[in-house]
Amino acid sequence: MKVLKLQSCLAPEIQSFISLRQLSGIDYQSQATMLGYFDRFLAQEKIREPRVTPKITEGYQSTLAHLTPRVKSNRFSVVKQFCAYLSRTDPLTHVPESLRRITPQAAHQPYIYSETEVQALLANASRLGPPGGLRPQTYRTLLGLLYSTGIRIGEALALNLKDFCSTEERLYIAEGKFHKARWVPLSVCTCQALKHYVRMRAQMAPRSLDSPLFLNQLDRRLHYTTVNQTFRRLLSQCAIAHNKRTGPRIHDLRHTFAVHRLLAWYRDGADINARLPWLATYMGHVDIASTHVYLHPTAELLQEVGSRFRSHYLQHVQTQGERS
Repeated sequence: MKVLKLQSCLAPEIQSFISLRQLSGIDYQSQATMLGYFDRFLAQEKIREPRVTPKITEGYQSTLAHLTPRVKSNRFSVVKQFCAYLSRTDPLTHVPESLRRITPQAAHQPYIYSETEVQALLANASRLGPPGGLRPQTYRTLLGLLYSTGIRIGEALALNLKDFCSTEERLYIAEGKFHKARWVPLSVCTCQALKHYVRMRAQMAPRSLDSPLFLNQLDRRLHYTTVNQTFRRLLSQCAIAHNKRTGPRIHDLRHTFAVHRLLAWYRDGADINARLPWLATYMGHVDIASTHVYLHPTAELLQEVGSRFRSHYLQHVQTQGERS
């Protein structure tokens, strides 16, 4: 775990709280980072009293105003947990109320890219500089992989060369969300694209099997911040309207994968109820309920659903009515 550089008057207490949570077996990396933001706020405000007061929590909450409701809620809930921890030994510690529950309307609405937009993103990624370098192929392959498999961006960036099993046409996700490992089968075209990228990569930057699959220009693992900045430039080049706060995001490629997969099954006449558990397993979900978050009604999807319902009505309901 990355060591935090805590500097506030509550740095020892924050570190003790993080250590305690880690002892319980919890991966507390993201929450520790959020507490790091709180520590930085305390240091910048030059707060000297080693006790959390209502004025402190209200001041910190005001610094979160620019964030989305979900991010704001996550950051503040970690601070509330920390305050509850402090109150066990210092009853005068202020434990703030939780932020108002996020409604579905306030949560981020994913953007479902059209097939034309996906193709435009891949085409523009191929034209990234420098000419003749590995970077254009890196971004084209990365974005194509995200769209064709629906894996998370963090999972893709964590891949090593050994995780791509070309002969078996599958990827090994060593540590997905909640530390769950899984195999991800690849389509023929996706596997071929990865093989092509690996061959180019080997010519320009030979590495061991433990080295990152996707490299930056310094032959090191790609960082999310850099990828996100590049992705936003690609959105502009493709004339896809975007906003730093509301998106579209690179994570929306995962949502797009799920919707387009469902659309393809409808068009193929597949049994959707039977296939949904497959999709949940493929995406690394514990159950179908988690997958439902990714299934958004688009015009094309609603048209296919309506068409299937009409066919079912004509074949079964209307026929039974005529017989009676």
